[in-house]
Amino acid sequence: MTSQTTIDTTGSGGDAPAVPSGATSAKGMRGHPWLTLITVAVGVMMVALDGTIVAIANPAIGEDLKASWSDLQWITNAYFLALAVSLITAGKLGDRFGHRQTFLIGVAGFAASSAAIGLSQGITMVIVFRVLQGLFGALLMPAALGLLRATFPAEKLNMAIGIWGMVIGASTAGGPILGGVLVEHVNWQSVFFVNVPVGVLAVALGVWILLDHRAENAPRSFDLLGIALLSAAVFCLVWAIIKAPEWGWGDTGVWAFIIASLASFGFFAYWETKVKEPLIPLGLFRSVPLSAGVVLMVLMAISFMGGLFFVTFYLQGVRGLGPVDAGLHLLPLTGMMIVGSPLAGAMITKVGPRIPLAGGMALTALAMYGMSTLDTHTGSGVMSLWFALLGLGLAPVMVGATEVIVGNAPLELSGVAGGLQQSAMQVGGSLGTAVLGAVMASKVDNDLPGNWTDAGLPPLAPEQLEGAATAVQKGGAPVPPGTPEAIATKITDVAHDTFISGMSAASLVAAGVAVVAVLVAFLTKRGENAGVGAGAAHI
Repeated sequence: MTSQTTIDTTGSGGDAPAVPSGATSAKGMRGHPWLTLITVAVGVMMVALDGTIVAIANPAIGEDLKASWSDLQWITNAYFLALAVSLITAGKLGDRFGHRQTFLIGVAGFAASSAAIGLSQGITMVIVFRVLQGLFGALLMPAALGLLRATFPAEKLNMAIGIWGMVIGASTAGGPILGGVLVEHVNWQSVFFVNVPVGVLAVALGVWILLDHRAENAPRSFDLLGIALLSAAVFCLVWAIIKAPEWGWGDTGVWAFIIASLASFGFFAYWETKVKEPLIPLGLFRSVPLSAGVVLMVLMAISFMGGLFFVTFYLQGVRGLGPVDAGLHLLPLTGMMIVGSPLAGAMITKVGPRIPLAGGMALTALAMYGMSTLDTHTGSGVMSLWFALLGLGLAPVMVGATEVIVGNAPLELSGVAGGLQQSAMQVGGSLGTAVLGAVMASKVDNDLPGNWTDAGLPPLAPEQLEGAATAVQKGGAPVPPGTPEAIATKITDVAHDTFISGMSAASLVAAGVAVVAVLVAFLTKRGENAGVGAGAAHI
């Protein structure tokens, strides 16, 4: 499958004369591949950072704006829902109107909505602007991949994606550290205001550096019904996943949303075979490597994001670390992702994606098994070993799966492919948190009554036991005020031991998911279309 590329040499997205792609990059700084990479990395950093930095600010937001626990959940859920639902459609917008324009609008909108959140005087406005953040974030993420795909030749694309993945990994892991420092020493608003100067820098670089690449056979119309059906399908699926821990997996409401999601996906697939210019040509999935790459990204996110979710509770609740110290303990993970991502890109360029992807998921499985052995007295050195191994395993998967998905799609669908990649990661992360959370809850509910009785603690009424289990799942100890020190110590020991058993079970499930991903990795191969349209002379 091949395609031809035309490029708007003005960068304006207008009807400029088309010239061969290889002839444009020699003109000054505009379109220079490495400067393009720096530019998109600055923009993507905002979105990745926002995924984790906000969690640290939630307690301060709740206190300042008198928000309920449900309100605070919506600060996260509103952003995630908007992002997950609109990613593929946003990728299509980039394919249609140009990734440069889409990226710049996304960055500017994300920075502006971040400023609006910081200026908000009520929790409702915070949630509304979080939705806008998610929508604008969805615009810039697939556009960033589309720009890299169109700018870098095949032999350099993996290295570029490696550095791109390094930025995402470092920003995601660094969010709690930066968030803790800002909340502790400035205020919660600063967590959002920090995006403003970053956004201004990204827009300035984008206007100066980015070159608009257009595939000659890019889509010229919009599949509005397809957009509506896919959005409904993703919304219902993600909503069911978000509400399952609260309602229970056996709740009829959860299954109603799951059934509605499956029905919407079914209607969407049927419609895509009928429309002239479909939102996602189903022929894309005839590519076994591309389909395997999407599945691999979902499985990786389940294992990584789901497992990491409990590590933060472990560090802060069980080990008693503050947000900043907890973030510092995760530096081995961040460091190995920073070091490993570019190296993984170089390795994948030389040997192809299969072995690095399979090896990366095998290391991830080993790391998650190691994390299942953590207890209340595990030393920092042992923790660092498992965290570092996890970062080393994730690096080639982030790089390789992205290249497999984007590189096996035709250039005119690079934005849609980037949206698929991001959607797979978002849905996988949500699934991981929900499914592993259910494993944790089940284990805690099963073990807590026996552990409580064995410790010789006074019996709890059913409603008290339910409240205690909820606290334990978050790494807390349900010690009532005024409890004698000896009893408080027993309750704390029981709570932490029970949390450890739940985290261990969840980590083992995550390790099993990673083992399945090893097998999926062997279905991948180098992108067949990675070199199409990539013509940059200043490499």
